[in-house]
Amino acid sequence: MIVISAFLLLGVYGHTQKAYQRNYDANHNLTSEGWVENHQKVNYWKFYYPNGNIKNQGHFLNGKRHEFWKFYTKKGTLKVEGHFFNGKKTNWWLFYDDKGQINHKCQLYNNQKNGYCLKYNNEKLVSASKYKAGKKLKEWTSLASFKKENSLSDLL
Repeated sequence: MIVISAFLLLGVYGHTQKAYQRNYDANHNLTSEGWVENHQKVNYWKFYYPNGNIKNQGHFLNGKRHEFWKFYTKKGTLKVEGHFFNGKKTNWWLFYDDKGQINHKCQLYNNQKNGYCLKYNNEKLVSASKYKAGKKLKEWTSLASFKKENSLSDLL
């Protein structure tokens, strides 16, 4: 893939150059756009599928994904959303089905399941699991048993 970049310089601060960058493929389709500072992605970025729909969008800090991100299907529906810290998935991540409803949501730390994963069917909680460092510790297959051992107000 050939990448063609277009820069719009907004200013020079000492040795720091901050520019808004647009990248295109060989067919002149926009593939990504966002801020670059000191040759690293910073601030808000969008990435695109060849059909023009947004592939994913979120913030960078020092060239790594940071803060809240959203990921979409080629058709443009939301697929996954969650937080990054220093390039690694952290906190709650939500996963959507083809109808745009939450399929499951998981607590992550350092790209691994770490905490609860809750599974839904037609927007109703159907099962839950608890993980530590990517390893499943326990699973509940009934809402009653899960409620008995856990506080739902912290999770839902």
